[in-house]
Amino acid sequence: MALTLRSSTSFLAAHDPCSKLLNKPEDAPPSCVAVPQQAPARLRALRAAAQAPPAPMEAPAPVQSELLHGQVQQAHAGGGRPSRGGVPVFVMLPLDTVGPGGQLSRARALAASLMALRTAGVEGVMVDVWWGVVERDGPGRYDWEGYAELVRMVERAGLRLQMVMSFHQCGGNVGDSCNIPLPPWVLEEVSADQDIVYTDRSGRRNPEYISLGCDTLPVLKGRTPVQVYSDYMRSFRDRFSGHLGTVIAEVQVGLGPCGELRYPSYPEANGTWRFPGIGEFQCYDKYMRASLQAAAVAAGHENWGTSGPHDAGEYKQFPEETGFFRRDGTWSTEYGHFFLKWYSGMLLEHGDRVLAAAEAIFGGTGVTLSAKVAGIHWHYRTRSHAAELTAGYYNTRHHDGYGPIARMLARHGAVLNFTCMEMKDEQQPGHAGCSPELLVQQVRAAARAARVELAGENALERYDEQAFAQVAATAEAAGLSAFTYLRMNRNLFDGDNWRRFVAFVKTMADGGARTALPRCDTEHSDLYVGFVDAAKEQRAPESEAAAAL
Repeated sequence: MALTLRSSTSFLAAHDPCSKLLNKPEDAPPSCVAVPQQAPARLRALRAAAQAPPAPMEAPAPVQSELLHGQVQQAHAGGGRPSRGGVPVFVMLPLDTVGPGGQLSRARALAASLMALRTAGVEGVMVDVWWGVVERDGPGRYDWEGYAELVRMVERAGLRLQMVMSFHQCGGNVGDSCNIPLPPWVLEEVSADQDIVYTDRSGRRNPEYISLGCDTLPVLKGRTPVQVYSDYMRSFRDRFSGHLGTVIAEVQVGLGPCGELRYPSYPEANGTWRFPGIGEFQCYDKYMRASLQAAAVAAGHENWGTSGPHDAGEYKQFPEETGFFRRDGTWSTEYGHFFLKWYSGMLLEHGDRVLAAAEAIFGGTGVTLSAKVAGIHWHYRTRSHAAELTAGYYNTRHHDGYGPIARMLARHGAVLNFTCMEMKDEQQPGHAGCSPELLVQQVRAAARAARVELAGENALERYDEQAFAQVAATAEAAGLSAFTYLRMNRNLFDGDNWRRFVAFVKTMADGGARTALPRCDTEHSDLYVGFVDAAKEQRAPESEAAAAL
């Protein structure tokens, strides 16, 4: 079966001797697909860049913005710029690509999907490497076989991998389509001591991620959480040593719920939180309370350490409904500064510990390290930035919360991966005080000032041209080192969605700049996409993938 796509953009390019298709693995099927032309040296340059020291960057021109945040007035020098080959695009694989039992899911459909992505000019794919899958059988008993099969499959497809060390639970958040809990032996420890998971003011426990309050305590069968994460990453390195820096281009280190450096302040499970609620502080397990008490004593205000803020409201409330987050609320007092500095400082220390371990383990392997920061854009236009504060980002009208994060990542040579790159202010509900565009500007300035590379993701599943155009514009302005698209599924391979996605990949390969159509393709063109095996015609890869997913 052949598939004909109606397209307003021609993706047919002159024969490139360095094309992935013309130099495909021997076992790849013959193809009649022409792909967007890419810089021939891009793949070699990316590999070399992983081992080379960062080059000095030009100082960008100042960026003017509305005075909603004192830090978003000038973009400082630093940060990475895309190579001349443009911004590489990766695609997130389904959450259950390797399922709870450790087997690779839907292998035939996956292979077809990878082939389709390759023909589109995609650089590679991202996959969650679930702690709850790999170490499910007991402490130190690792099952990497499903992921090893995936690495081989991606290598045959001529793609690269971003692999996420996912130390969190899957299930209960936006876009979670399956349930993969923490390892059973870890949940046994949680049952014995419920304070090793995050807890809110009402005493609700959240099993998404181990509380950072016990990072250095032997609460997991005699090991500390940081030791457990380190042993896991070391085993991963040893198992995949032959592919690090080549097929496996990047290791993203999970640092919290959804793999993000944050507290689980806005859990959707059971309707606990609803957008655009402010969320709640997660500092009420006994280990976090002990740390708060010690910090209060050290500050000479012992009474400040008895509990978290009493006037911070509830998950679904708005800032002005609370004493802490309202315009001139408790957040702006001496006590508020003490608490927010401690709360955000604990998060930074957690990220620092885990990334230091990752740096020691993966140093010299050629892989790029990265960490993900959440794009919490609601209530950004208020003074307190309440939703960011409960998540652990001490970011207010008068205090920059992203500079310290960027500097921490820079110490470990890690890329700052930020979400909500597809969002525009005008698309957000007016009552929520959103400003994803100004938030991205602030994070971009922080990354440049810290001389750390910035990469991006879309926060929500989008297939429209407006979202793709916003990502491309941000990539060009911010100099993204890479972009990872959420997510590969049946919808992506739908005719119009696929056409727009392929055009987007080409735009990103051109550095994010929109290019004019050639004269020969000013009208809609018919793009034939298909595979022929000897005399037998087969279905196009995106058609087969869509049918099987």
